[in-house]
Amino acid sequence: MIVRNLVILFFCQLISATGAFVIIMLGGIIGSSLTDAQALATLPVSLMVVTTAITAIPATTLMRRIGRKAGSLISSLTAVSAALLMAYAIAHEHFILFIVSTAMFGINMAFTQQYRFAAVESAPPKHAGRAISLVLLGAIGGAMLGPELVTRGEYWVENVQYVGALYAVAALFGVQALLFMALSPLRLEAQDDEHQGARPLREIVRQPVFIMAVLGGTVAYGTMTLIMTATPLSMNVHDGYSLQETASVIRSHVLAMYVPSLISGFLIERVGTVKMMAAGAVALFAACVIGLQGHDLVHYWYTLVLLGVGWNFLYIGGTTMLTYTYTPQERFTAQGVNELAVFGTSAAASLLAGTVIHFYGWFALVILPAPVLLLVLIGLFLVRRNTLVRRPIANIV
Repeated sequence: MIVRNLVILFFCQLISATGAFVIIMLGGIIGSSLTDAQALATLPVSLMVVTTAITAIPATTLMRRIGRKAGSLISSLTAVSAALLMAYAIAHEHFILFIVSTAMFGINMAFTQQYRFAAVESAPPKHAGRAISLVLLGAIGGAMLGPELVTRGEYWVENVQYVGALYAVAALFGVQALLFMALSPLRLEAQDDEHQGARPLREIVRQPVFIMAVLGGTVAYGTMTLIMTATPLSMNVHDGYSLQETASVIRSHVLAMYVPSLISGFLIERVGTVKMMAAGAVALFAACVIGLQGHDLVHYWYTLVLLGVGWNFLYIGGTTMLTYTYTPQERFTAQGVNELAVFGTSAAASLLAGTVIHFYGWFALVILPAPVLLLVLIGLFLVRRNTLVRRPIANIV
């Protein structure tokens, strides 16, 4: 059951990453072509992230009631509908409908973020970090397949740019729905009374380690979203780089986000979550510094690669640290709060990206995350001796 579930979640993550790559890569470019208000070019992608944030708690609530398998199946079918609606909006040059369809896709992204918790609940407690890393590795396939869909599928439908790629995305999510039908029951779904013995929410969120775990995930995703969302627009529209060059940089970024997952879980078991998250924060800070050096292709490449590595270490470390702070009965409540904070911030960062890049430029954009990254490092220093992070295995659910 453990191996079967992790394999299914791996391939479902691959498909979700492929779809997300295509839409993030094309969202700003298509938006720019559908509206004269260039400051709104990244609005479709931004509202997709907003929907992810809004759907975070409803997604955990639905999974609590009907299970992760049924909830994920519904989200896959939602993604199929969203991709088809995007294709229709592009074919008919309808900006508002394109915004609505990309926002719909955000529903699937909210459920996709739960795959890592499904992995934790499928594996032995002591291997939580390893299970999270393994499932996130599926996104490497997305980093390879996504750019191929963007570049090769640009004119699969004659005279209608990018529609063929979106049809392919819809088909992939149809396959994902079939995969979820084969998912086995998770380890914690056998609980007789999920609410028995659960602490009040205020008691959970007051824990310093909980606060640090949520802050780490929030800053990781917010920084990554801010810079990544603006990069295609900055490279392709403002600096004149080709679609292939832009796709290559984004592909390198996505690979850098997920290839470290080959070792992230093992590193967490050896050095702990605090050191892992600190390394991630330092890498993200370095990405900001390199981004300030210029607009050359090499600057974009190094910035986006470090952005990916930093996100991986800080996000996986934060997710693993979060599992130390709640009991099985409290998991959906704690996870819902975390997802709302992470993707609420990510939504705000995505909304800011287009405006900042349009009015203030690339340099202003990449310096914005620096102060909060320093805050993360200070917070990690303060919780480094906390009992929960010093004795992690006993606290993992």
